[in-house]
Amino acid sequence: MAPRSFTRSARTTAPIEEVWPLVGEAGRWSEWSFLDHSGLDAEGDPAPDGVGAVRRFTRYGKGSREQVLAWDPPHHLRYTILSGFPVRDYLADVVLTSERGLGAEGPTGTTVTWSVSFEPKVAGTGVLLDAVLRGLIRQFVTSLCRYADGQAAAVG
Repeated sequence: MAPRSFTRSARTTAPIEEVWPLVGEAGRWSEWSFLDHSGLDAEGDPAPDGVGAVRRFTRYGKGSREQVLAWDPPHHLRYTILSGFPVRDYLADVVLTSERGLGAEGPTGTTVTWSVSFEPKVAGTGVLLDAVLRGLIRQFVTSLCRYADGQAAAVG
C-alpha cells in the first residue's frame, strides 16, 4: 500500500504565543474544535504535554489516542496515532510561524501548517482514509485559526 501525505495551511491574526497553547496543550483542543473531550492519558516531558504524552480526543465517545513525538513551544508539535484510525506510520507535524507586518511593527499573526503522512492498514482503504483525514485536518486548521482570530479580537 502506498504511503499518503498532504499539507493544509491557514493564517490567523493571533500572535504565535496565543496560538501555541491551543495546539500544544491537549486539554485546550475541545475549546476550539468539534471535539467534546480532549485531554491526557499520560504526561510527557516536560509535564504535562511534552514528548511522550499520550493524548485522547473524542467526539460522542469515539476518537483517537495519540503520542507526542516532538514538542517545541511555540513552533512545532509532532505526533503519531496510537489507536482510533486504521493507519500505520501516521506522522503529523503542526508548525506555527510568526508573520511580520510591513515595516518594523513586529509580528502580526501566525501561519499554521499541518502536514500528515500515513499508510492505510487495510488494502483498498487509502482513498477513503485520505478523504476523511484531509477533512479532519482541514476542519482543525480552520477552527483553530477562527478561534484564535476571535481571541485576538477580544484582546485587541
